[in-house]
Amino acid sequence: MTRVAAVDCGTNSVRLLVADVREGVLTDVVRRQEVVRLGEGVDRTGRISPEALARTLAVTRRYADEVRALGAEAVRFVATSASRDAENRDDFVAGVHDAIGVLPEVITGAEEAELSFRGATGALAGRHRGPFLVCDLGGGSTELVLGSWSAVASASMDVGSVRLTERHLAGDPPTPAEIAAAAAEVEAALDVASRAVPLGRAATLVGVAGTVTTVAAHALDLDEYDSAAIDGAVIKADTMLKACRSLLEMSRTRRARLPYVHPGRVDVIGAGALIWSAVISRVRAEAGRAGVRMHTVVVSERDILDGIALALAST
Repeated sequence: MTRVAAVDCGTNSVRLLVADVREGVLTDVVRRQEVVRLGEGVDRTGRISPEALARTLAVTRRYADEVRALGAEAVRFVATSASRDAENRDDFVAGVHDAIGVLPEVITGAEEAELSFRGATGALAGRHRGPFLVCDLGGGSTELVLGSWSAVASASMDVGSVRLTERHLAGDPPTPAEIAAAAAEVEAALDVASRAVPLGRAATLVGVAGTVTTVAAHALDLDEYDSAAIDGAVIKADTMLKACRSLLEMSRTRRARLPYVHPGRVDVIGAGALIWSAVISRVRAEAGRAGVRMHTVVVSERDILDGIALALAST
């Protein structure tokens, strides 16, 4: 058995997983998430703001203390969209190294897709039919990756919940014109992604990360966020699409009253729901043209964080 610590630093949140790994199976010791909005303003300025960097490093230092206390044998810190795009990412790299003692890996979209696929499908193989299409919907980018036992095709789209909100969805609630502009950008991104990833080959669509799990909680009409109910849930596609539309059209005040929406997602969950809705609709249409009727989608709380931990244990 090996005890490892994985940190996933995205555009919206920083997450920690300390897990014991035995023969390729993860057993969680602790799993944490903090919304820090590292990517706030990066799409507009090209730089990580001092405030966003300070928030992120403060959380990283807390995680470092916990990792040491739990006795992890190895630590891996992976950073994705916001830090990929920022001109001052060297400041981020130096700050993280000082805070936790390892250099952050600013990975490519393709690497992000591969890790997400490994994390998401490790617990699904044998329970659902492949090939799987995994959609990892983040704050700055969205990864699509297709495969059965390993990834065979992937694409990273520069559309995410934070980025799309900042670009288009200023209204509260967003106006029809704002929604149309955002939807057009997502559809254009899917047009490009579908040339690299044959969406119609998917037998099972799997959604991962905070946007998807929050929309799932809304679709299930939960009284609170319940990991046991959400992880592995199989939800009718039409039910998920209805939940997406509902969250997109809500005011932020109404979203804030929902017991399963994290305060750090209130302003961006509408954009994330729009992206997830577009992915479901496109994949279902492409699968239908290939003769496959896709009535449901699968939701997984296992994602890139689990993929990082598994990869770390195998090195």
